Amino acid sequence: MLDHAVRYAEERHWDVFPGTWLEAAETTEQCSCGDSDCTAPGAHPSRSDWANQATGSASGARRLWGKQPRASVLMPTGRTFDVLELPESAGFLALARLERMDLPLGPVTLTPDRRMSFFVLPGGAAKAPALVRDLGWAPSSLDLVPRGQGHYIAAPPTRVGARGAVQWVRRPTAENRWLPDVDELISPLAYACGRDAAATRAARRA
Repeated sequence: MLDHAVRYAEERHWDVFPGTWLEAAETTEQCSCGDSDCTAPGAHPSRSDWANQATGSASGARRLWGKQPRASVLMPTGRTFDVLELPESAGFLALARLERMDLPLGPVTLTPDRRMSFFVLPGGAAKAPALVRDLGWAPSSLDLVPRGQGHYIAAPPTRVGARGAVQWVRRPTAENRWLPDVDELISPLAYACGRDAAATRAARRA
């Protein structure tokens, strides 16, 4: 986890901070927070002032993970990037559409809970609801969650209990170093979420 945290800070200049980790129990692994009903075991902040703990330097990352090498790698949004989170089914539909349209794409993650996060420039989360309304959608009708200031995401390869690890769908590369603005992605993402919601409603009626 140390190597990944250092790489994110050093190569991408992303802020990182250590979260909880998984500890061996009698028959399984449990979150280091000690809560047997933890909703994100091994993948959430370990302290309330996590925003002040985040660092964008490789030396800072080495120091933090040197204290607990098994800690998950978490990244605050609203600083060097925001994300737009949506269901996996809608996310892959959006990816196919974006690639056909030859639109710019940044990194994209997939969690074991089948949620995809598309990286965009900071400030995108605040702009997203108005952009969705301009497209004719009510933001509350779409499972499209903008995450900016005050939020965080778990970075690959953080494990979320027994569910599995967070993965890259599109890895950080030299080609996607420059993140897209939310305006460039919002239409395909909203469309995909709308299609996904309609398919879910149809399945329920059937």
